[in-house]
Amino acid sequence: MAKRDPEVTRRNKEINALSEQIKAMLPEVLLLTGYRNEHSLNATYGGKYAEYIDIKNEVIDTPQQFRTLYFKGFLAVLEDVGRWAKTGNKYYDAFVHYRDQKLVREWLHLFLERTYLRKFDELSKVRPTVDEAIMWIGQENASYGILVAPRFRNGQWENDKSEIRRFKKTYWTIGHILETGLVVPNENELIEFSDIDQYLTFFKNTLVRNSGSQHELEVAKRYCEFVRNSDDPERVPLLIPEFRYGGIEKKHEYRLDFTIINPYNMNKVGFELSPWSTHGALKGTKGKLQKDINAEALANFEKEMKKLKSYFRKFSISILVYTDTDLADPDELFNSMKEYLNVESNPKQLEFHAMEELLGFQGA
Repeated sequence: MAKRDPEVTRRNKEINALSEQIKAMLPEVLLLTGYRNEHSLNATYGGKYAEYIDIKNEVIDTPQQFRTLYFKGFLAVLEDVGRWAKTGNKYYDAFVHYRDQKLVREWLHLFLERTYLRKFDELSKVRPTVDEAIMWIGQENASYGILVAPRFRNGQWENDKSEIRRFKKTYWTIGHILETGLVVPNENELIEFSDIDQYLTFFKNTLVRNSGSQHELEVAKRYCEFVRNSDDPERVPLLIPEFRYGGIEKKHEYRLDFTIINPYNMNKVGFELSPWSTHGALKGTKGKLQKDINAEALANFEKEMKKLKSYFRKFSISILVYTDTDLADPDELFNSMKEYLNVESNPKQLEFHAMEELLGFQGA
């Protein structure tokens, strides 16, 4: 049996308590406002939150912030109504009830708090922007896309923008890839994975092995072991291989060996494995002047630095570079990467949680 999340238990307990208060107020609130029934009342007030708040982009931390945004949106609508803001206008009438009746205010505050708690995961979760919600990975002739809400439209893959915030899994984790699979560019085809082992096999033997880098393969092996040994494998961040700077374009300038996105704040870090043999060594130097050799070495160095700067400027990815000394010990190398995989949610601590903790204190 799955272990219950104590945060969800606390939240449900508070939702039930709020529901009891709201139910007790309901008859008098209906009498004061003149609405026919609870459904009409809820539709007039609570059902408007998506109209008053930009829920596609706002990340809402607390019930208080939710109410604040609601009231700001309510005011903005009233101001837009202009000269029609008078008796008989549904927005104005709702406002008058709220302004003039203390019990209506109390009811609405509780109602909005309950709405927020019911939709806490959806409203409080940091979400990728529309531009961030798609990544193209892989080699030139073996590329794939990772999306959040993939749909095939007009011959191309795209995200259903309205579904990005509703995504049930934790973004950019093993659970994410099990939910969405990988898309095939320009084809209405998905590569889906029935379980974690199937994905990890594809990750190691197809996505990473095709790079031809033994260093990357050693990292991939250790990542697979790390995921399998995790207490909650689906919540482990993806180790994203070969992130393509040019996206879906067949010819593009750069690929990044590995990328990890923190699913709780969307911070990105890249890992570049740079052995001297492929990133610095010069060939055919016999007979060349030292100044020419130096010029070639400088060009190689500047190319590597341009790559790092380009990823940071375009995608806000900070990149860690591992050279031969680091690559000599694959275990130590992966250990240094694990801190970016051992991330945990830093849930927004709601005030009812703190209150419950305090009330549960027992003295000596």
